[in-house]
Amino acid sequence: MDALLALAAKSVEATAASADPLMALDAMTEPLDYALNVVRHLESVATTPELRAAYNAVQPKTSEFYSSIPLNEALWNAMKRYAGTEEGKSLRGTKGRFLKKTIDSFKRAGADLDAAGKARLQEIDVALSEVTTKFSENVLDSTNAWELVVTDESRLKGLPAQAVAMAKASAESKKAEGWRFTLQAPSYMAVMTYLDESAIREQMWRAYNARAASGDHDNRELIARILELRREKAVLLGFKDFADLVLDDRMAHTGAKAQVFIADLRAKTEKRFREENAELETFAGRKLDPWDVGYWAEKQRAALYDFDEEALRPYFPLASVVNGMFQIFGRILGIRVTETNMPTWDATVKTYDVYDARSNAHLGSFYADWYPRENKRGGAWMDSLITGNVNVGRPNLGLICGNLTPPVDGKPALLTHREAETIFHEFGHLLHHLLTRVEVRSLAGTNVPWDWVELPSQIMENWCWEREALDTFARHYETSAPLPEDLFQKMKRAKTFRAANAQMRQLGFGFVDLGLHREWDGKEDVLQYARRMLQPFSVSQLPDDYAMICGFTHLFASPVAYGAGYYSYKWAEVLDADAFTRFQMEGVFSEQVGHDYRDKILARGDSEDPAELYRSFMGRDPDPNALMRRAGLV
Repeated sequence: MDALLALAAKSVEATAASADPLMALDAMTEPLDYALNVVRHLESVATTPELRAAYNAVQPKTSEFYSSIPLNEALWNAMKRYAGTEEGKSLRGTKGRFLKKTIDSFKRAGADLDAAGKARLQEIDVALSEVTTKFSENVLDSTNAWELVVTDESRLKGLPAQAVAMAKASAESKKAEGWRFTLQAPSYMAVMTYLDESAIREQMWRAYNARAASGDHDNRELIARILELRREKAVLLGFKDFADLVLDDRMAHTGAKAQVFIADLRAKTEKRFREENAELETFAGRKLDPWDVGYWAEKQRAALYDFDEEALRPYFPLASVVNGMFQIFGRILGIRVTETNMPTWDATVKTYDVYDARSNAHLGSFYADWYPRENKRGGAWMDSLITGNVNVGRPNLGLICGNLTPPVDGKPALLTHREAETIFHEFGHLLHHLLTRVEVRSLAGTNVPWDWVELPSQIMENWCWEREALDTFARHYETSAPLPEDLFQKMKRAKTFRAANAQMRQLGFGFVDLGLHREWDGKEDVLQYARRMLQPFSVSQLPDDYAMICGFTHLFASPVAYGAGYYSYKWAEVLDADAFTRFQMEGVFSEQVGHDYRDKILARGDSEDPAELYRSFMGRDPDPNALMRRAGLV
């Protein structure tokens, strides 16, 4: 890193001295960016104490370097000077947009601050980098530190055979007797949804929602510190709060507009939310505790729709889901995906190449890492390692990761339908990266506003509900029989079951996010504030020690992350629900619509205002009620 930082510093000097600094600016940190991407990625999927220590050692100096770029007076003067030239003034299209966004981003990053302000801003950026990295480490460590080993098989009643086998294999991996449960998603969700014994559900629910809230991995003070630093940074840069700072360059533009957006959705959803919860408590015959809700909701769904999610698992073997997905989008988008043999960080990781089906041009390659491990962070995500330029034959490189149900007892990995949706979701992000044709690296692929970035991922989930598409990949792992029609119809009928609850859950996260970044004043305990904000979005009373916010990596695991931007999931959902209606009208396998989608959205990155890109694809502005219709809430 020291060598790369020195190289990058020289590139900054050369760019500042250049008569044409714009494109030099786009490329000047590329070697450093690539190395940091790789190290950050490995720290996420194959961490060791030594790697973590090395990563933490370089974090401050690399953060300081990146934050120094817009504060470099010679570079800032060069950019302003170039913008004032006839060439700069005449730029149009992608390069014109890049110049304008560069000037605006330099201003937002403090280019016009005085020397003292610039020095303080760099200190804030370094501190944010360090404290958010520590937050992420605490969540991982506290998640891994907890386990529950059950030795009495009678206590496992209700659990599907797949979950029991997984728990048995987990115990054996630790040389323990019985069945081992952890806070990793496949284990935790199975218990919360199916296990009959309420005492175990309560124990796991409390442990999950108290992660990183005490002891050696306590994130409480870190959250307050992150919020304090973010607030100071925003004010230093002339913004009212952190939300206004980060949303200035996004589709919502201000924190107030984002709050109005989620408040409107809440108002439209709240009545049905209350009705759903009254119906659930009537079904259960009593008031419910938080650890009861998932369990009784699954019982209610089974009773209403004669539908058990677990009955779908045999039809969603991982390999079939992935290969079917490649076929579907190969056809729609005109691409070909082939498995390859790149070196990987774990034996279970697969690697692939992506080609244009017509020209046979190599568009990019990617890694797919699907199973949970103790040296890997939770959740599902996509990341870019190399942003190339396919116009001149430089392919892109990316990756997709998940923490899906692993194979057990000699069977393949059998997924839930939601896990299949997760794969499609992350592949959507990946295609946004791999299919970009934007020649400016900074505006290519997923380098777009965060309330636009989820459109290409969320729209993909729609194909998991279409019969034509399901016939491609939903095949029984033993017989290859397609998903039975009666099971498909039950699944469709149950699709909008408790849709208001699902929506309110996401809106609650958006409310607490914007509240923390716009309204929390530091006087009230941050856990108490978050709990108070989330209570109206919860089915039942949250206990006093509820500390979900301490494990909320979306908000606090990097200097920006989804901080003040969690609303963007719902914002993009409105867009994806509406955009998919074009496929529904013209054909879910329509190559013409697929060509338009690839050409007008996936290939375009941030080369044009997202609102214009959307209009170019749909021929109109988005319909805000499309999401409510899809969710069955109107």
